[in-house]
Amino acid sequence: MTGARTDPALTGLPGVTDHHLLPGDPRNTLLVAGPPPQAREIPAADADAADRAADAGDASVRGTDLAALPAAMRQLDETALLTMARVLDRTRLFRDGGRPSTDDVLAALAVAPRHAWIVRRWLRTLAAEDRLVTDPATGRHHCLEVPDRRDHARALRALDAPCRDLGYPPAMTRFFRAAAERLPLLLQDRASLQEVLFPDGETDTATGNYRDSAPSRWANHAAASLVATEARHRAEAGGLRVLEVGAGVGGTTGTVLDALGDTPVDYLFTDVSPFFLRAAKDAFTGRPGLRTALFDIQADPLPQGLEPGSQDVVLAANVLHNARHAGRCLAALRELLAPGGLLVVVESCREHYQALTSMYLLMSPAPDERAWFTDLRAGQDRVFLTAAEWARQLDAAGFDPLPVLPPDGHPLTTAAGQRVIAGRVRHHDHRPDPAAVRAALADRLPPTAVLPRIHTVDHIIRTDTPTGATR
Repeated sequence: MTGARTDPALTGLPGVTDHHLLPGDPRNTLLVAGPPPQAREIPAADADAADRAADAGDASVRGTDLAALPAAMRQLDETALLTMARVLDRTRLFRDGGRPSTDDVLAALAVAPRHAWIVRRWLRTLAAEDRLVTDPATGRHHCLEVPDRRDHARALRALDAPCRDLGYPPAMTRFFRAAAERLPLLLQDRASLQEVLFPDGETDTATGNYRDSAPSRWANHAAASLVATEARHRAEAGGLRVLEVGAGVGGTTGTVLDALGDTPVDYLFTDVSPFFLRAAKDAFTGRPGLRTALFDIQADPLPQGLEPGSQDVVLAANVLHNARHAGRCLAALRELLAPGGLLVVVESCREHYQALTSMYLLMSPAPDERAWFTDLRAGQDRVFLTAAEWARQLDAAGFDPLPVLPPDGHPLTTAAGQRVIAGRVRHHDHRPDPAAVRAALADRLPPTAVLPRIHTVDHIIRTDTPTGATR
């Protein structure tokens, strides 16, 4: 199976009108779609739930000066720009009229190949901010604007005020400074950002980012409201079944559990790392109905012990940007949901320069990873999707998207870009039957061939589809 659309083994599959073969390890994934579903408006109950979620988000940041947040974010980003320029200047390639290529810069900094994308983003970002000139004809860079060492040190010391405005605890401010100081070593993989983020195994710094900051607080309370509303709607059916994937330090978990109160719930807290499962057992000990398990969003859910249609809600806070193919991941999660089930996603939907000198180092591919993103981000040196891209991905994977929160024009949308994107499993009678597709493939392929994972979707979004393009 080559993956080409004309491969005879992939043509004429039962119920399939379009397909896309994705390379994978240890096996490929085949996305199959049938006739497109009928478009429909957001049901009134879901629109009302979104309105209540927005109210819950606003209530969580009452007393916070939201008007001050854009300036606070800009100060963090400005400090990051200074840090980028200082690190690049240490190569000495830009001095005395130097015009290095990107490869020259990467070599001089001895950047680990998996982190090269970050430095490429630095060069583009500095050029966009008029701190660097890039010759479009040659791709060479020159005229780097380098801050004085004392100005850079002063900017790092001044991070307390903007971090405080954003609701970050002092530990997060120390993390930003420590990452800036170790940045050359971090880029070379001679130091680990995990050690900076989780000093001595403590999770306070990460918790400050994912729970305590104003943008996270708003998003977590909005997401919790959506889950609690779903619990009320399903009260007659018994306890709510919730799967949280990539739960990490539990920054969203605690808020959701508080919103559920005494509601009977089977809450499965999962992450790819045993470290976070141990922390969750300590943090949420005694909570009725809470279980923990390992779960990898990149892998097939079924061999990991989860059954199709076994969940009422899937919650994914600040994790799905790690999915190597967003559409494949969303399709797999949809299949775990019961009919009419709810997916609640919290994601950063815009890039912040501060992350380019800190958190982004956690998002680079693993040293032994042969491919990175294989969806619309392929070859773009970016991690995050926009809110519109996420909504389109949910639609293609078989969800009816709810209104994205906060709504456009909200102060937090402008300042932070942290959004809540939810979708309800769409009823669609004409999706292909995966079992029938698998049986047809088994008949066409040699007995020794490894059959791909098969996920049904409502539309195919190919990697060569330009951002914002229609189907």
